[in-house]
Amino acid sequence: MRVHFKAMESYGEGNSTSQAMVADKVELIQMLFDGLIDSLVTAKGHIQRGSIEDKNKSLVRAGRIVLGLQGSLDLDKGGDLARNLYELYSYVTRRLVHVNARNDLDALQEVHTLLNEIRQAWRDVPNLLPKTAPASGVAMSAMH
Repeated sequence: MRVHFKAMESYGEGNSTSQAMVADKVELIQMLFDGLIDSLVTAKGHIQRGSIEDKNKSLVRAGRIVLGLQGSLDLDKGGDLARNLYELYSYVTRRLVHVNARNDLDALQEVHTLLNEIRQAWRDVPNLLPKTAPASGVAMSAMH
């Protein structure tokens, strides 16, 4: 799965079309995080039951989502936030490989906690968006 959506680039217009595009992109990112968290929870259950093949499938799915999120970052426009997320996603990818190789539930919980915090931040984004079109655009390409 390769996700290319360079989210938030179109927001600068400040019209209802661009606001709808931002809402759609935020919703897509929220859905990706929901799927990611679901894969981590599922992997935990598979580790606890000793279902190694299913654990592997769940962790591979989670890894693909993380790589898709990482690949969607706009490092040119995103500044420090995009670079920090890029590094965090690299770390998470390494931890997922570790979890898969060692069935390490503590490392899995660490990843789950980190990603759940980011997921919650994305859930709060709609509350931060203006209800009416702003006079000047707001660059939100930093996040994704």
